Amino acid sequence: MALSFQNQGPALLQRVLLIVLLVISLVAMTLYAREGADGPLHRVQAVVSGALAPARAVGGMADAAVDGAQDAAADASADESTLSGLREQNELLRQSLAQAEEYRLEAQRLQELVGLADAYSIEGQAARVIGRSSDAWNQTITIDAGSSAGVETSMTVVGPSGVVGQVVSVSPGSSTVRLLSDPASGAAALIQSSRAEGIVRGSLDGLLYLENIGADVAVSVGDVVLTSGLGGSYVRGLLIGTVARVDGAAGDATRRIVVAPNESIRSLEEVMVVFKADSPAAADPASGSGAQGGGAS
Repeated sequence: MALSFQNQGPALLQRVLLIVLLVISLVAMTLYAREGADGPLHRVQAVVSGALAPARAVGGMADAAVDGAQDAAADASADESTLSGLREQNELLRQSLAQAEEYRLEAQRLQELVGLADAYSIEGQAARVIGRSSDAWNQTITIDAGSSAGVETSMTVVGPSGVVGQVVSVSPGSSTVRLLSDPASGAAALIQSSRAEGIVRGSLDGLLYLENIGADVAVSVGDVVLTSGLGGSYVRGLLIGTVARVDGAAGDATRRIVVAPNESIRSLEEVMVVFKADSPAAADPASGSGAQGGGAS
């Protein structure tokens, strides 16, 4: 019996201590709930929380470091085939974005071309530029529309803003267009404001010159120059460009009139070959007559 009593002694003591701790906890909880925010138990809690804050911060930093190390280990453990697949997907996405941008720009250019066709009631064949001459003596472009599409020599060719040249040779699937800037080019033209007529010619320096304008005709920078349609080589009333410089004054037989073209030939990518057009922009206010359609000369 004595041995049994001695073995039960520590267990009894533990139960007593547990009961005492429970009672103390209940009393503390009751006092904590009843006292205000400035009570002694609340102040003790604030002091303990402040003392433990650095330890909690260090613990959070340690957790973040462990997470970062785990992520780095996961990245390092990615095999080469996975990384290669990701690189291929990234390259495909870049190619898709570049192609989508090309489609957007092409649609924008074609919309401008359609806008010009609507403004001048143009019937014609749209075409892409597939080649360019590389020397100043022959300023030409090659387009992907030919006789099988109804294209004929001497037909006018326009870009989104107006005239760019004239068809000079045709094959079933392509055509060569001599640009207005070609030294052998010449287009009957008129100044829109004064109706004075002359000839726009190209040059080796790539500039357009308006010639055969009467010496008494006043010409100012900014004057609009249109095709006149005389001779039938170009459709009447299409924009050629604007006067950019006048060297000399009215009455000077040697004055030079430089015309800035309406199109940047180097950036030209799509054009339209004109089969028929009706251009009210070239109507003569004095006669009241409308523009005539153009054809082959």
